[in-house]
Amino acid sequence: VYVMPIQQNGASLNNKAEPSGKRNLVQTMKVYPLILLYLLSDLSMSVLAFQPFFGKRINGGQLNHRRYYLQMSAAEVPEVKLNPERTAIVLIEYQNEFTTIGGKLHEPVKEVMEKTNMLENSKKVADAARDSGCLIVHCPIEFDKSFTEISKDPYGILAGVKNGECFVAGEWGSAICDAMAPVEGDLIVQGKRGLCGFHSTNLDFILRQNDIQNVVLGGFLTNCCVESTMRAAYERGYRVYTLKDCTAATSMAGQEAAIEHTFGMFSLPVTSDVIINAIKQ
Repeated sequence: VYVMPIQQNGASLNNKAEPSGKRNLVQTMKVYPLILLYLLSDLSMSVLAFQPFFGKRINGGQLNHRRYYLQMSAAEVPEVKLNPERTAIVLIEYQNEFTTIGGKLHEPVKEVMEKTNMLENSKKVADAARDSGCLIVHCPIEFDKSFTEISKDPYGILAGVKNGECFVAGEWGSAICDAMAPVEGDLIVQGKRGLCGFHSTNLDFILRQNDIQNVVLGGFLTNCCVESTMRAAYERGYRVYTLKDCTAATSMAGQEAAIEHTFGMFSLPVTSDVIINAIKQ
């Protein structure tokens, strides 16, 4: 550390008077290196502090810029142990339109369903959860046959729903499929018309009335209603687990992108076997 000599009455300690202009210039030149050294030191400490967010150093200390983003989804979830009395399995839109041959939206999700075995995995989770005492909550979507709930000039996914006349209340397409049919003790969410399982529904009421802390999500579509519900549950303070092998999107690219880049930001991404083991008494 550099310490400047104390000035007394315009003269240095060696009592030799210096012209004021020269003295100011000399003092400035002495101070600037200290400021520069401080700034560089502060910058280096900041880089070290934030290095974990920007990827790992490889090849002798070179930063791997290909991983230069917040890593939230890549890490494996540690061992999970859940209290069944505080855990709800929320099953989103396991309805014939998606799940079953002949459903208006089955073909787009068929590939992902088959590759992840999501329907069979979902049934295993639901059966195990009932046996363990978890709350099973079905979250279907349905519309009046007139579709007057949706705008006269819709866009996005709701335009597809309206134009395709999907999920009409009381018809086969909106019914929960046989494999995931509710049984005595299950609860069915009322009022879902949009993407989020909480918005316009009684889902939050159901969960809080049953003292639920942990919410486990599965269903359709991975990057639409599942993701919307995931985000809402996260922001409401629930501990959210999303089942990677119990969800389906309209393409493997969409499925994988959601799992890699979104799931870990708003939930703990897990597989069905992890949850089944976690709720065992």
